[in-house]
Amino acid sequence: MSKRIKLRTLLFGGVMTLLFLVLIGRIYYVQVVDRDTYYTMAKDRWATTETLTAKRGTITDRDGNVLAMDTLAYNISVNPRLIDKLGITKEVIDGLKETLGIPEDVVRAVVTAKNDKGVLYAHRELRNGGMQIEKALADKLSEFREELKKDMLERELGNDTGIMITETLKRYYPRNTLASQLVGYVSLDREKMTGVEAYFNDRLTGVDGYFRYEKDGARVQLAKGEVDFQQAKDGDNISLTIDNEIQNYVEQALREIMVKYKPKSATAIAADPNTMEILAMANMPDYDPNEYNKSPFTNMYNHAVGSLYEPGSTFKIATLAAAVEEGLFNPEEEYQSGRYKIPGDTVVIRDHNLDGWGQISFLKGLKLSSNVAFIKLGLERLGAERLRDYFTKFGFGQKTGIELTNEATGSIRFRYNSEIATASFGQGVAVTAIQQVAAVAAVANGGKLMEPHVIKSITDPMTKTTTMTEPKMVRRVVSEQTSRQVSEYLEQVVSDQTIGTGKNAYIEGYRVAGKTGTAQKFINGKYSQEKFMVSFIGYAPVENPKIVLYIAVDEPNNAAAGGGTVAAPAFREIMLKSLRKMGVAPNWEPQSESKEIKVKVPDMKDKNIAKAKAELKGKAMPFEIVGNGGTVVAQIPAAGSSIHPTQRLYLITEQRNKIAVPDLTGVSLRDALELSSLIGAKLLTEGTGFVVSQKVEEKDGTRIIRVKLSPPIGSDEYVELDPNDIDDSGTEGAGEEGETDGSDTSAGRGDADSSDTTDGKPPATTDIEHVGEN
Repeated sequence: MSKRIKLRTLLFGGVMTLLFLVLIGRIYYVQVVDRDTYYTMAKDRWATTETLTAKRGTITDRDGNVLAMDTLAYNISVNPRLIDKLGITKEVIDGLKETLGIPEDVVRAVVTAKNDKGVLYAHRELRNGGMQIEKALADKLSEFREELKKDMLERELGNDTGIMITETLKRYYPRNTLASQLVGYVSLDREKMTGVEAYFNDRLTGVDGYFRYEKDGARVQLAKGEVDFQQAKDGDNISLTIDNEIQNYVEQALREIMVKYKPKSATAIAADPNTMEILAMANMPDYDPNEYNKSPFTNMYNHAVGSLYEPGSTFKIATLAAAVEEGLFNPEEEYQSGRYKIPGDTVVIRDHNLDGWGQISFLKGLKLSSNVAFIKLGLERLGAERLRDYFTKFGFGQKTGIELTNEATGSIRFRYNSEIATASFGQGVAVTAIQQVAAVAAVANGGKLMEPHVIKSITDPMTKTTTMTEPKMVRRVVSEQTSRQVSEYLEQVVSDQTIGTGKNAYIEGYRVAGKTGTAQKFINGKYSQEKFMVSFIGYAPVENPKIVLYIAVDEPNNAAAGGGTVAAPAFREIMLKSLRKMGVAPNWEPQSESKEIKVKVPDMKDKNIAKAKAELKGKAMPFEIVGNGGTVVAQIPAAGSSIHPTQRLYLITEQRNKIAVPDLTGVSLRDALELSSLIGAKLLTEGTGFVVSQKVEEKDGTRIIRVKLSPPIGSDEYVELDPNDIDDSGTEGAGEEGETDGSDTSAGRGDADSSDTTDGKPPATTDIEHVGEN
């Protein structure tokens, strides 16, 4: 028995000793031999990493107005397993539904979500309605979560509700629909994108940084622990060439077309012809990038660069320029209009009025948009080879290189005489809107085809380095002399108010060149007699072009309405506002027998200054604020008056004894009288017409304004005063000692200045900049 006990003891002791040796060996191996491996594992367990999210670069217009930016947002997620365990499923579903406004079935599907094995998930994102929500909504949800916590603590369920609110960044478009197809959008998961957002995604996307540190069990950073930090690199900031205000003018005009003619779509491009910077690019219908999932994809498509169509008569500009360059266009030469039989073919092409206009000159054929005239120029005189060469030089059938995705190439068919003939007037060719604009810009700017671009500059936010986009000339297409001649011919298409097809684009005071287009749509193998693409393209001022503008409308609801009816009036509205906004002074030499364009003065009285400024800026009406008040107390001219679009509107913001004397240069005597009256001053005048200089004096506590007036250059609308009505000093005999008392605005009105700016024009020599004109 004793021997057995001893054996057991020895055996047990041996086993224990062996185990102890194994343990010592293992400890030695871990602590000495493989210490680095386990040290690294331990450090990984102690360490934690926080991601520093990089901001996506901002997109602005040329003046720094933000069009796209990253802003703080919140994502909502839940823990279905914990929520079920705590028995608060109903409370959570009801709370999320009411707070976020999400349908109950959507919330329930997430809160009760299970995997393939039927086990509730530990984490699920509320993607439909709970992703990238705004702070106000997140705060509201936080309040609900706190109320739920209180209830859970009373029921001794702890304070974890299973609802998580996480900070994130979301893409925000503060201008909503403005330039939406150009700017594009970025989806919630940042995987789908369009427009500039897509084309420059690599530049806009930043690089996330990180912050790694060592922590204890309570996740508190260790004082002497290792720290590794990598700063986030934000994406590059992009400045576009578009002008926020001109873009707005374009979109307003297109919306009016959509309402009036209900077309499938409407597209417009405005550009600087000298640099081919795109000043505006718009398509209707549009969409809001902030809510891209609420609009059909067709609304997001940029027809300006991606859609091909037969342009119709706007394409005649290329044929005309080619003929002029080759010395083949004689404006006074006559031809027989009406019909043209293609040589060696049975095809007969007619002018749009079928019977033509008889024997007419080529210039008259241009004004009337005669197809026969351009067949003779293109097919007979230029011939296939030269005509095709010029079309290629103008950039048709090739991409322009603009910095946007999905740009189409287009094509030109030149196999048969019939195709050459129709191509000469814009049928049987496929072009894009941006190709048309680039080609016509080449005619406007002296003959240089410029590469269009929408990027003004790109800035690295880290280094503050800015890369500017320089104008790029592709090739010279025609000479400067040809450019001038073609511009003069195209100007007559607009200025001839009797037969010019572009007469509805005429703007009094500005020389406008342009061409209409009305193209039959090719549907089911034949040209439709009811569906058309109508358009207008032009530029101004002819002597020094600042803007080239193209408008295309797809299938207006009136088959009889062509480019001159649908697109030309919108062109005129956009062009006039844009030229005024750019500070391009009108040329007051009479250009036609047509009536002046008038606009109605809006009522600004009692409106605050900010609102009045915004409204007048939107209407592109030049104005000047008189006084330092916050509300408009009076205005000149009066609300409802009909004035020329370039006339300045004065907004009075203070009582008259507090108002400083405004700059009266360029206003008519009538308006000078009214302004003097409002500020309680006396007006002394010399001459007739419009104010060209002024001098302010004070006598016996009364302010006196001495002004010299001069008639507008090139105008014969004013009426000279009778010499008997003027005293020795040359001032109007309307008041005592030649003074016009500001307290009596009726004094001196009569016929003192029948060239009042409500009917006439400011002096052509005046070039004054006032608040609001820019």
